[in-house]
Amino acid sequence: MLDDLKANNSAWAARKTAVDPGFFKRLVGQQAPEYLWIGCSDSRVPANEIVDLDPGEVFVHRNIANLAPPQDANYLSVLQFAVDVLKVKHILVVGHYGCGGIAAAIDGQRRGLIDHWLHPIREVAHEHRHELATLPEERARLDRLCELNVIRQVRNVASDVFVQDAWARGQQLCVHGWVYSLETGLVNDLGVTVGGPQELNRLEEL
Repeated sequence: MLDDLKANNSAWAARKTAVDPGFFKRLVGQQAPEYLWIGCSDSRVPANEIVDLDPGEVFVHRNIANLAPPQDANYLSVLQFAVDVLKVKHILVVGHYGCGGIAAAIDGQRRGLIDHWLHPIREVAHEHRHELATLPEERARLDRLCELNVIRQVRNVASDVFVQDAWARGQQLCVHGWVYSLETGLVNDLGVTVGGPQELNRLEEL
């Protein structure tokens, strides 16, 4: 079963060791990434490849529509481990244009459990309904909602007690908001980086 994937794995491992014989030996040691990536589960948005980093250099958490909900124990466990144990220096909240989760959140269709998961996006859309209504095309509205969702998730991460406590003890930590373009392969930095509690208030105005 899945012989093609196993063959791909063997070829990949061979290529890695051909270029860098000690690559896998180094990975056996404790991982020490400087980055936590909170991204979408979309298969077209692979975290390591987008920023051209090797395994072990990015700690990754992915879910539908790159949410950071304060009630989600899975996300919170990843966040705490990244901040308290791995001592990451950067948390990247990365959405992507053309996100199916963003579109599904507001298209009015009912899909079951996923509707509950996507509810925070509907809240963001409602909060910014007047801004979104000024955009004439649906794609532009969805793209802007992708950005607004990332900004909201940056706010969620930066206001979490794990991050707040890290700042209180002087730990170097920044939270960033990016949106990835499937069409160009480039990330759009939204300019909403938060490097301490004093910088969090300005996100309230966005």
